[in-house]
Amino acid sequence: MIQLFNVTKRYSSDSLALKDLTLQIDKGEFVYVTGASGAGKTTFLRLLYAAEKPTRGQILIDNKNISRFRSHQIPFLRRKIGVVFQDFKLLQSRTVYENVAFALEAQGKKRYEVSKKVYQALKEVGLEHRLQRRPVELSGGEQQRIAIARALVVDPLILLADEPSGNLDQEVTLDIMELFKRANARGTTVLLATHDHSLHRRFPRRVLTLDKGKLIGDQQP
Repeated sequence: MIQLFNVTKRYSSDSLALKDLTLQIDKGEFVYVTGASGAGKTTFLRLLYAAEKPTRGQILIDNKNISRFRSHQIPFLRRKIGVVFQDFKLLQSRTVYENVAFALEAQGKKRYEVSKKVYQALKEVGLEHRLQRRPVELSGGEQQRIAIARALVVDPLILLADEPSGNLDQEVTLDIMELFKRANARGTTVLLATHDHSLHRRFPRRVLTLDKGKLIGDQQP
């Protein structure tokens, strides 16, 4: 599903974000990406949805070499990938419904299909009663669940989550982990970047550990 071969990412001559990453993640795996701040976790995820290109090396997703993709090919890649950010990145001027519908509308889905899938996604995260609210009216935990619904509504092959519980309390974090587990149980490959070691102790899965851009650990539970 995901393969990296000697991937290096430099932002400048003195800014090395990732160095010589070689690894494979199989379809349907749930993988934590851990490491201190600045270890390269966010850069790693950004490479996978082509927000960044590697300085050197190859990245294959679903047997396609995305490191060679041209700009017009990237939207097709992102149709297969859901992304959840720590700061939610919701559109503040739009309703909850409109935020979740946006990804489907960008794919040209018909209105009735959009409506059905958005309601199902919001029901999955327990917020179908909030669909006409705006993000500013919601708690941080609710906003994160909306962001997860937006990522899952496209039925992604891969779900990437960058510190999704970083600003949330323990109870909300556990609720969000259950959503990720359910998505994984349906076959979605999940990569979750976190510095919270309690998560992979409580929900054991494969753990990739980065340090100063290098992969220093790859442990199975």
